[in-house]
Amino acid sequence: MRLPKLITVALAALLVAMPLGAVAEDLQMWERSGGNASMVDELVRAWNEANPDRKIVLTYIPHSEMVPKIAQAIASGEVPDLMGMDLIYGPQFEDAGQLEDVTDYFKDDPTLKTASPGHIQVATYKDRLYGVPLYADVSVLFWNKLLFKQAGLDPEVGPASLQDIHDMAAKITALGDGNYGYYLAGNCAGCNIFTFGPLIWASGGTIEPKDAADEPLTGDNLVKVLEWARMMHKEGLINPANQAENGETFHLQFGSGKVGIMGTGNFNLFLLKEQNAALFDGNVGITFLPGLEKGKVASFAGGDIVTIPKGSKHVKDAVDFMKFILSDNVQVESYAKLMNLTTRADMAKNKYFEADPRVQKMAEALDVARTPYTLKFFELINSPQGPWLQMLQRVYYSDDPIDQIIADGKAQMKAIAAE
Repeated sequence: MRLPKLITVALAALLVAMPLGAVAEDLQMWERSGGNASMVDELVRAWNEANPDRKIVLTYIPHSEMVPKIAQAIASGEVPDLMGMDLIYGPQFEDAGQLEDVTDYFKDDPTLKTASPGHIQVATYKDRLYGVPLYADVSVLFWNKLLFKQAGLDPEVGPASLQDIHDMAAKITALGDGNYGYYLAGNCAGCNIFTFGPLIWASGGTIEPKDAADEPLTGDNLVKVLEWARMMHKEGLINPANQAENGETFHLQFGSGKVGIMGTGNFNLFLLKEQNAALFDGNVGITFLPGLEKGKVASFAGGDIVTIPKGSKHVKDAVDFMKFILSDNVQVESYAKLMNLTTRADMAKNKYFEADPRVQKMAEALDVARTPYTLKFFELINSPQGPWLQMLQRVYYSDDPIDQIIADGKAQMKAIAAE
């Protein structure tokens, strides 16, 4: 079966050469480059220490080249034994029949019961499992306790509903001096699915269609959530300069100290160590992203899954690595010890996280997180010209009727799903 159009490329380049020092029994693993390299390095180091007779040789591929490189390898039959991939592309490779089915290997494994639901969802196709979580990013809600104090708000109580966000943001914006109560990126599709999408999910709505037969943009409260976002802009509770944000400086916004409340990711806490020590040292609160009703919350689970490409020469060993990284000891000593999120919710309570309940809270977000499951994620959601961002920009920056905006978004998404 051919790979989907998004990842089909001509075989115009040679594959990455086997790194020097590799031997015949080494397992080859490819992983995309990025901010989580130190954690993946640690996982491979721990495996190699425990398994000296079947070491993993890890090769990083530039993020922008990862999908074409994988497509080349699959087409030529020269694949690595293990492959870390952006979890959002899992369904495409599964649908194309390019990954090893590991369902039977995990049928009696209890660790899957508490593994990140979002990761497991995209690693499952037609009730068969093709991968497990490698690392996790989750979206949560940050609030600036310093600005809360200045605005007369209780710094220890964060927003628990969209109404709370509005009311608290209004008091913070009233401080003036360049302070704004809330943050939304105006020109970044990925930022919005990561931080605004969960507000829709927590309010009972859906966004993308799973396939051509599925209805997108559903839910009785969808209109209310979009009306809330428009109100936040109209009332000036969001900095108008955010309209130009395309994701390049998204991770720096909360650390500026001028944003009261912001949906962002677990990575932002550690960035604060260098960017704004005053916030990091006890002045940032973290909670789940809420919906219209208190008690209703959601999160976006991002990150990578680890899979086994068809043609791997060491399938059983590769499965053992999957089980290794899900084990209790590795979850605590390799993930939590380095202050990375555990990929199992039951491992979030551990000796390393006890000292910083903010980290534990972010790890627990995996239990309420989800990931869009679609074979056309880029076209539907991540594309700068796609219907998701177009819809939100009309909500944020126009006076078009919300019902019409939703109807247009539905039509565009259905057309893409039917292609």
